[in-house]
Amino acid sequence: MDKPHITQAMIDAYDEYTHLTLDRRRFMERLTALAGSGAAAAAIAPLLAAGSASAETVASDDARLLAKEVVYGGGSGEMKGYLVRPKEMAAPLGGVIVIHENRGLNAHIRDVARRMALEGFIALAPDFLSLAGGTPDDEDKAREMIGKLDAAATVADAQASLQFLAGLDGANGKVGAVGFCWGGGLVNRFATKSPELKAGVAYYGAQPPAVDVLGIKAAMLLHYAGLDARINAGIDAYRTALEANGKTFEIHMYEGVNHAFNNDTSAARYDKAAADLAWRRTVDFLKTNLA
Repeated sequence: MDKPHITQAMIDAYDEYTHLTLDRRRFMERLTALAGSGAAAAAIAPLLAAGSASAETVASDDARLLAKEVVYGGGSGEMKGYLVRPKEMAAPLGGVIVIHENRGLNAHIRDVARRMALEGFIALAPDFLSLAGGTPDDEDKAREMIGKLDAAATVADAQASLQFLAGLDGANGKVGAVGFCWGGGLVNRFATKSPELKAGVAYYGAQPPAVDVLGIKAAMLLHYAGLDARINAGIDAYRTALEANGKTFEIHMYEGVNHAFNNDTSAARYDKAAADLAWRRTVDFLKTNLA
C-alpha cells in the first residue's frame, strides 16, 4: 500500500486540534475533507500524531545510565519525575530539567532525558501533571489537563525542580532547562522568574510577555520551525525585548519544517536534519553554560 500523502493543510489542522480550538470529531471531519475519504483520514491521523511505539531510541535499561522514578517537593505539593544520570561520573555534572510537551511526561520525553544523560548531564524530567494525578495514557486527556494548569504554579514547580536537581549528590549546582512545545513556553516563562536558572532552551515555545524579559538571567537558546506561523508570530517582540534588555540569547530558525520537528515519534512532522542540528546546538550550549 502506498504511503498516504500528507499536506501542510493536514498538519495545520492537527496543530489546531492539539493546541487551539478543534476537538477530535471536528479534526477528523476536516481531515476527511482534506484526505478525500474517511479511510484515508484514518490512515493519515496516526502519522500526524506522536506514537509511543517508536519512543525509545535509548533503551530504558541502558547499561551506561542510572535511571529511577523520584518524588520531591513541588511548589504546592508532591512532584514526581524521572531522573537519569551517567553511571560513570568523573566529576560533578550540570543538571538539565527536561520539560514535556502538552502530552505530559510520556515515553518520548523519558527517552529525551536518557539522551541528555548520555551527553554528560544529570537529567530530570518532571511530571507537571503530578498534582492533578499524573500524566494519563490518553493524550487528549493529558492536553485537557495541561490546559487547566495555573501558569504561576507551573513556574513554582519548575523552580522546585531546579532546587531538587541542584542539590543532588554528583551535581555541580548549575541547572538549565530544555522544553518542547508547551514545555518550551514554560522554559521562557520560568527564565523570567528564576535568577538561579543558568541556561534555557526553548523548542518552538510560546514567548513570555515582553515586560517580563527584564527578569531573565539565564542565557537563552530559542529554536523555531519555519512553518510554525502560530508560535513564530511572537518572535519579533521577544527578540526586541531581549536585545533592549541586554540579554544573552541565540535564535535559530529551521526553514521548511513544522512545529514539533524534534519529536521523532511523529512521522509527519519530524525532520531529522533539523532535529539533529538543533540537538547538537542544544548540547553545546548547555555544556558551555553549565560547566
